[in-house]
Amino acid sequence: MNIRSLRIPAIALFVALVLAVSMAPLAKSQMQASPSYIPIGVSSTGNTSTAWFHEPYSRQALACQTVSSGGSLSSIQCVAGKLP
Repeated sequence: MNIRSLRIPAIALFVALVLAVSMAPLAKSQMQASPSYIPIGVSSTGNTSTAWFHEPYSRQALACQTVSSGGSLSSIQCVAGKLP
C-alpha cells in the first residue's frame, strides 16, 4: 500500500479528532432549569407558621409549614400541588 494514499484519510481523521475535542466542553447532557417560586403569603397560628409559594411556568403551588416539638423548631415540611 502506498503511504501517499493514507495521507488524506489521516488528515481527515486528525481534523475530526480536533473538532470533537474542541466541541466536547460545549456539550451539555442535562438542561439546567430550576424553578422560580414566587412568594404568595405567610400566616402563623400559635407555634405554627406556613408560607405559600407559586411557580407560574409549571402552575405548581408549594406550602411549607414549620413543625415544632417541645417548644423548639424541629423541621420544615413542604407539600406541592398542581393548580388547575
